[in-house]
Amino acid sequence: MRSFRSGLQMMVLLPLLSLLLLEWALIGSCSETGGNDEQPLTYSDTYYHGPWIVGRPGRDGAKGEKGDPGEGLRGLQGNPGKVGPPGNPGIQGPPGIKGMKGEPGEMCSSPTKEIHNVTSDLETRLLKVIKALTLYGSMAELGGKFYVTTGQSSDFFTINKTCHEMGGIVATPRNKEENAAIMKLVVRHNTYAFLGLREGIQPGKFYYVDGSPVNYTNWYYGTPDGQGQENCVEMYTDGTWNDKYCYKHRLGICEF
Repeated sequence: MRSFRSGLQMMVLLPLLSLLLLEWALIGSCSETGGNDEQPLTYSDTYYHGPWIVGRPGRDGAKGEKGDPGEGLRGLQGNPGKVGPPGNPGIQGPPGIKGMKGEPGEMCSSPTKEIHNVTSDLETRLLKVIKALTLYGSMAELGGKFYVTTGQSSDFFTINKTCHEMGGIVATPRNKEENAAIMKLVVRHNTYAFLGLREGIQPGKFYYVDGSPVNYTNWYYGTPDGQGQENCVEMYTDGTWNDKYCYKHRLGICEF
């Protein structure tokens, strides 16, 4: 606080001191009597203003040397001006130095892995369902084919329609292994079941329900003997076949 006050006092006193020195210099120059014969100094009537005698204005003297800078504190800085408009973008600089390799990120599960996990879970559940249905004699599985029954009996046309609506066909053995798998369900329910075969125009000539020729048969001895009247095929509990009327009710087994 004292330094600020002393500096302010110096700022006020220095101009007054300068004026006082200037006035003393003027008075000194007026009191000199020689130095120029062309215009001798003459005085008008004198009059007093205090202790000094006021004369005529003197001639301008020679220009003095520049004085030393004055002492004291500088004035306070003014408020900053308004920000000017942004300049044009400069030229792009050279690329920087390549940074260090970052830490490895966390491993994210890919869609393929997620699909695999879901598929594995579904397979596990499906195997449990297969075992349960097989245990209760409602399903048999062989080579990727599933033979399923509800244990109910109906005519061939109803069974054929129901299996198609479910996305399958009437159980159709194409080799002895498939024939044995279907026979398990027939034995379990202790009844006969319709197979997916139909008699053609020629009596005794049977085809698969899609019209393709049969490449495997397991007829019971002396059959078929329907003479074109028994157009459907049933399976006995020993796995052999017999031609039968289609309107009869037999166990329905669908193949998927």
